[in-house]
Amino acid sequence: MDNSSQLCKLFVGGLNVDTDDDGLRKHFEQYGQLTDCVVVVNKQLQRSRCFGFVTYSSAEEADAAMAARPHVVDGTNVELKRAVAREDAGKPEALAKVKKIFIGGLKDDIEDEHLNEYFSQFGEIEKAEVIAEKETGKKRGFGFVHFTDNDSADKAVVLKFHNINGHKVEVKKALTKQEMQATGRGGRGGRGMRGGQNVLGHLAKCGHCRKITSQNLICTSSSCYRTRSIAKFIYHFCSKMRACSCR
Repeated sequence: MDNSSQLCKLFVGGLNVDTDDDGLRKHFEQYGQLTDCVVVVNKQLQRSRCFGFVTYSSAEEADAAMAARPHVVDGTNVELKRAVAREDAGKPEALAKVKKIFIGGLKDDIEDEHLNEYFSQFGEIEKAEVIAEKETGKKRGFGFVHFTDNDSADKAVVLKFHNINGHKVEVKKALTKQEMQATGRGGRGGRGMRGGQNVLGHLAKCGHCRKITSQNLICTSSSCYRTRSIAKFIYHFCSKMRACSCR
């Protein structure tokens, strides 16, 4: 997958349980030509998992859909963001919404203006800085770019590696200490894996109140097809829902 195609695919979360492929397509095709559109379904229960993906024929069309946020599909407010690579989807920081990115591997010939010039292709920039030691002025090999919109940061991070002044650099989300704790990086996290899923320390975003939670709760539905101690999707006890995705 080349860089441009990576920017064409969007994740749609918080879908109405009744929204199907056609409903998703009907809404998002108004922003451009879709090459793929799918609502992910629980194969065992034959029910929507309340999220899906839309892929546009060009990055510009995906940008148009992002620019039209917020979106309401079948009467439900949905979350739209850049889809991340499969190997990165399970990382806690994938859930974080940030406007600031970290750039590592900077060479001494890269200045603030180089960062500003290069990363402006992803969106409006508030500040770009190469970090140096205060006493000596010696560059420390990394820097930060502050965007005005989190989608600009997401686009830069999705591409991961960039070439600035002929040098390969790596880009990641710049998380505050509080954001690191919220995404589960501030502690050891849960142990215990079953079927590739982190059961004891599952981090999720509530499908109803949208709050990110890392609480180790269990499914409260007696009819859940999984045993209560290994419910695949664990939600916290918000005022609107107290069960896993089997409900």
